[in-house]
Amino acid sequence: MGIYDEGLEPGPANWAPLSPVSFLERSALAFPAKTAVIDEARRVDYRTLLARCLRFADALRRREIGRGDTVSVIAANSLGMLEAHYGVPMAGAVLNTVNVRLEPATVAYILEHSEAKLLMASRECLELAKAALVKLERPIPAIALDGAPPGAGWEDYEAFLAEGSPEGAVQLPADEWDAVSLCYTSGTTGRPKGVVYHHRGAYLNALGNALGLGLGPGSVYLWTLPMFHCNGWTFTWAVTAVGGTHICQRAVVPARIFEAIAE
Repeated sequence: MGIYDEGLEPGPANWAPLSPVSFLERSALAFPAKTAVIDEARRVDYRTLLARCLRFADALRRREIGRGDTVSVIAANSLGMLEAHYGVPMAGAVLNTVNVRLEPATVAYILEHSEAKLLMASRECLELAKAALVKLERPIPAIALDGAPPGAGWEDYEAFLAEGSPEGAVQLPADEWDAVSLCYTSGTTGRPKGVVYHHRGAYLNALGNALGLGLGPGSVYLWTLPMFHCNGWTFTWAVTAVGGTHICQRAVVPARIFEAIAE
């Protein structure tokens, strides 16, 4: 053994698992009052975003959803969708963002194949989500991300967050090789096929995006790319990494896009 092989083992002072959830913790410390997300009329700063995501993660744990469990989300670009990219992996669970353009039978297949423990849906996707749920052989708890739940069996997202506590630090995975997200192909050549990201890969890809596009604290990112599509090519994490602002464009409507650019 050489001199560099002794006394330099990994420890808290010199090593931490790479995970994209750490980006939110850093930006909440560096830019606490800065606007992190704009979703229609709603604006959330980084301090508040972190607190909400900590609540999200704690609420999942209280429901015994954790490492290796899948949480599926069918949603437009929205505050709830973005929060799922942090709250779910903070609990150790795996985020499955579902393509909103698929038909109910294929969505139901994805929910079954991924062994989803919870389904969340934005208002634009509620009918699709409900149609998929009735095709399942097992019940899955369902949460509506926007406003009142759409009937029996659905819970309100804000009530779900209220179950959790914002106290405590962000919990990083014990192993950076743990799965962070699960995305499916569209199934054009058969059944959809699942692709898994690990925490390390998502972290490095997000930083690569930030460097490649020159993102910084002054960046304002307009979400026309669907967040469900490969986790928005990891810009869901990259924009947060630099303390930028996410603008949630829920639908590709040219007039609204130009209005958002002008504003």
